[in-house]
Amino acid sequence: MGALDGRVAIVTGAGRGLGRAEALELAAHGARVVVNDFGLGLHGEAEGASPAGAVVDEIRGAGGEAVAHHGDVADWDDARGLVELAVESFGGLDILVNNAGILRDRMIFSMAEDEWDAVIRVHLKGHFCTTRWATGHWREQSKAAGGAVYGRIVNTASEAFLGLGPGQPNYSSAKAGIVALTKATAAGCGRYGVTANAICPRARTRMTDGLDWMGDAGGRGDDPWAPGHVTPLVAWLASPAAAADMIRLLADPPVEREFTTETGWTVDQVDGALAPHFT
Repeated sequence: MGALDGRVAIVTGAGRGLGRAEALELAAHGARVVVNDFGLGLHGEAEGASPAGAVVDEIRGAGGEAVAHHGDVADWDDARGLVELAVESFGGLDILVNNAGILRDRMIFSMAEDEWDAVIRVHLKGHFCTTRWATGHWREQSKAAGGAVYGRIVNTASEAFLGLGPGQPNYSSAKAGIVALTKATAAGCGRYGVTANAICPRARTRMTDGLDWMGDAGGRGDDPWAPGHVTPLVAWLASPAAAADMIRLLADPPVEREFTTETGWTVDQVDGALAPHFT
């Protein structure tokens, strides 16, 4: 018996890389999976047919159940259709893994408007649209049942949201937004039995090709950056073991020092108070 037997999962951006590995992992634990992929290239360019069908074939070949969805997660109606496909195909929805994304890297002083908009749209709006329809479904279920239901959301953020991506102001901003969206979703939907978590994975995918610190796996089967090293965490967060039977105290950035004035601040007073801390 798998930890996810009888559960229904959606994985977005699941045609390649981390999303594919997540879909295969959830299926290996017994979940029936809706494999979503729009079939775009790394930078959002059209690449022809979506690879979602090939992943569905892999899951079915291993004895699992899966269907493909080729829609755009950042399109309002496509995202609604994605949730509806899960319900129509497998009778419900229990797990949403948001992974779809693109890159359009550029320094802030060189970035074009469309490069900003495209990345924010796919990452942040894409997470929002699917989450909107999934949580709406679970809320209606909860109201009908008169109690909590089973809902799991795993969102894909990145350490870039900490300001570690100087050439990725769009991507970093989108990932920061995903962290905030996840926290708001967890706070707003916990009463319905829904958990929401964000992960910041490190994995060798199209998005990370060429990063020097990852090195060269040299074709080894034990590549430390293989996406499969991330997916057990995703499966656990999607499982009953991750039920929120605990209180988590989160630490926001602390106030290091406080400065007050009784007469109102002037520029010179601000300079006198803060300048010593910036020398």
